[in-house]
Amino acid sequence: MTEFLHILNTPEFQSKETLKQQLKTLGITAGDSLMVHSSLKSMGWIAGGAQAVAEALIETITAKGTLIMPSQSTDNSDPVYWMNPPIPENWHQPFRENSPAYDPHLTELRGMGKIAECFHRHPDTIRSPHPSHSFMALGKQAAEWMSEQPIDDSFGKSSPLGKMMKADVKILFIGTGFDSCTALHYAEFVQETRTTSPQGAAMMIDGKRVWQTYDCIDMDSDRFPELAKDYPGEIIAGTLGQAEVKLVEMRPLVEFGIEWLQNHPAPVEK
Repeated sequence: MTEFLHILNTPEFQSKETLKQQLKTLGITAGDSLMVHSSLKSMGWIAGGAQAVAEALIETITAKGTLIMPSQSTDNSDPVYWMNPPIPENWHQPFRENSPAYDPHLTELRGMGKIAECFHRHPDTIRSPHPSHSFMALGKQAAEWMSEQPIDDSFGKSSPLGKMMKADVKILFIGTGFDSCTALHYAEFVQETRTTSPQGAAMMIDGKRVWQTYDCIDMDSDRFPELAKDYPGEIIAGTLGQAEVKLVEMRPLVEFGIEWLQNHPAPVEK
């Protein structure tokens, strides 16, 4: 959709201030810890675009709160698994040898959306060290929660998610669905029956760029909407801009997800 059509399809003027009022109506307040998944285009035309949304979120939760967004860079991974798009097979090893090492400031986000890309540029945003599955945060708990993220436990007990599971964190979906719910990967990572696949990423170790191989737990976010449909807890629905939004407490959802995955094992491929 062109920007002109975007404007025509937005019936009322929208700005940072109108977004802050909507966030307040949703029950998001100063001191909240808030993880956000977002689609800017779903919100209609907003004066200031992604910057207005990021600032509305930051100013609503204030310095007493913590704003978190996934900042995954999944193109820093073994190209043998790439499908959208793949690269020629004879490029795989040259990629492993030449792709730049993960840098929390320079490495691009992939598929996270314009709001997350804007948030990444904020000078006070802290990004976690995982080369493919990083998070970023700003606010009271940002430094502590983003301080470590083991390469082979990116979404598990030693990850930022593991620290957030000990706190009261809300998840806000702005024009996105539960298939984007990164927190539910924690439920996959703590399963006793989890399986792994060999993976790799370019990163800096002891000041040297290396291609680091590791075992990555197999994940399937396509099952998360079905999981969320069975969730008995409260999921608040509302709007932000023109987007449909959902707001849910993270820990109860993930704890339900752990049990749900135990009772609904993934079908075995024949």
